[in-house]
Amino acid sequence: MNEHRHLTRPRTLKSGKIVFNHKSSVIDCTIRNLTEGGACLEVHSTVGIPDSFELMMPTAGPGRCCLVAWRTDRRLGVAFERPQT
Repeated sequence: MNEHRHLTRPRTLKSGKIVFNHKSSVIDCTIRNLTEGGACLEVHSTVGIPDSFELMMPTAGPGRCCLVAWRTDRRLGVAFERPQT
């Protein structure tokens, strides 16, 4: 696989939660790599996960708004939206 990112993402293995549908839907995920700009998330299935959602990381404070950049059957590549200033 060719690397198209400007920054490489350090590998990690953290738990997270994909939250959507006005916070009424939650899917557990594993964060496989992470930078300030985005992450790779592993789930049981990407079916039903929308193209934008909030990623909650229990030890990282408030959630991050995500846009899906790519997806496979079990993984999502997401870009973090920049906070509005």
